[in-house]
Amino acid sequence: MNVYRFLIVVEDAGANLSAYSPDLPGCVATGNTREEVERTMYEAIRLHLEGLLEDGQPVPSPSSFAEQIVVGL
Repeated sequence: MNVYRFLIVVEDAGANLSAYSPDLPGCVATGNTREEVERTMYEAIRLHLEGLLEDGQPVPSPSSFAEQIVVGL
């Protein structure tokens, strides 16, 4: 079994939270809580990767990373 680690970005979408992965264009999910959006994004990524493999396409190599920048004014 292969294991992949993809960055996800979670944003406040007003009525809920939304998430996407910069390494997997079009792979998105929503949820009402942080836990829910992480769970639904996990499922979205799993299904996305399964679809790629079923279509004979390669799984993209995870390459995105995140960093927080502290700016004082």
